[in-house]
Amino acid sequence: MIVLAGTIGAGKSTLTKLIADRLGTDAFYESVDNNDILPLFYAEPKKYAFLLQVYFLNKRFENIKMALAEDNNVLDRSIYEDSLLFHLNADLGRASAPEVKVYDELLKNMMEELPYATKKKRPDLLVHIHVSFETMLNRIKKRGRPFEQIEYDESLYSYYEELNKRYTQWFEDYSESPKIQIDGDALDFVDDVSAREAVLAIIEEKLEEISDL
Repeated sequence: MIVLAGTIGAGKSTLTKLIADRLGTDAFYESVDNNDILPLFYAEPKKYAFLLQVYFLNKRFENIKMALAEDNNVLDRSIYEDSLLFHLNADLGRASAPEVKVYDELLKNMMEELPYATKKKRPDLLVHIHVSFETMLNRIKKRGRPFEQIEYDESLYSYYEELNKRYTQWFEDYSESPKIQIDGDALDFVDDVSAREAVLAIIEEKLEEISDL
């Protein structure tokens, strides 16, 4: 199982499809376009931050169980990022102390249950897509979801900026599985065909290295 990680607009869904197509596997995507809670969160983050993250956590756990029922699959976001996203909202005053406590306990219980609910205890590889803050903003603007736009809410600028910064430390600390980082600025696989091939070659090389261990 390959899981992708990265900030909003990093290109996770695009790379997930590229990897799945190349390896002939199924792809599992984060529930965004059919998520009725997400627009509510952007409209009233203090009210809906906890509900949104529990929704994502539940969907992510469901996807992991489905993905791990087979030998080879790709997920476009890892469950290991959930805490980063929710605790950022908590630090911004969008979640209460009791909500943080409930969330942390729920995530801990889910992670303890994962080995019993699936064939594997961990992913085979985590692929983190690192992009600059400028690229992140450009991608968000390009895909055009109204509620994600800074014009919709000017406070999103500082939220996105802090989120992008935190991913750097998160990737350094991640130790659940083998990992690699893709420079999404230098290798713009979203728009550049040659960059796509370069990125896929990097991932395939890493998979070969893992299989030899």
